[in-house]
Amino acid sequence: MKQLFFIAIFASLLGGPAQAQPAASRLDSLAHQRSVLAFQQALNAEFHNPQESPLTPAEQRALTSLPFYPTRYGYYVAATFVRDSTSRPFAMKTSTARRPTYRKYGELRFVLNGQPQRLSVYQDQEPLGQPGLEDYLFLPFTDLTNGRGSYGGGRYIDLHIPPRGTTVMQIDFNKAYNPSCAYNHGYSCPVPPAENRLNVAIPVGVQSEH
Repeated sequence: MKQLFFIAIFASLLGGPAQAQPAASRLDSLAHQRSVLAFQQALNAEFHNPQESPLTPAEQRALTSLPFYPTRYGYYVAATFVRDSTSRPFAMKTSTARRPTYRKYGELRFVLNGQPQRLSVYQDQEPLGQPGLEDYLFLPFTDLTNGRGSYGGGRYIDLHIPPRGTTVMQIDFNKAYNPSCAYNHGYSCPVPPAENRLNVAIPVGVQSEH
């Protein structure tokens, strides 16, 4: 099983549209639309690449584009970043018996549609030291669209470790993508922890029929 499939895919994207950004570099609506489009094009390219795609060869040939919700600027939100320097590594549950080691790196606190929310962001302890993954942060979450327009097992967002002293990060839910096991049960995918279950709908990002 390609356990680090999506981490590897997005390592090259983290320096561009998928990265966490200080508040000062927040994109305007036009630049944001371009950023999301670039993300979608790169994701489609990965799914057409036989070396990286979780799809079968026949599914790759039939794929025109992954299904995406319409881009919505309101789901590109500024979040207060609170780093957690005391958390201990833990075994994260996955879709298989595999239990990779993660550590809670910090918490993102934000307001979405007038409601205060918070999500924990994690650092995978296994790829540390691998080129291109040194500053990778993992944001898995579930929301009220799961099984009703988005993948039932939750979705992921990739982020960077922000510069020291950063107190605000941008979360772009338009760049939420499905775990590889949404397309192929041969993969082992982290399950979003209970603390990252949002009680609101996030109708952006990659869609799914199941």
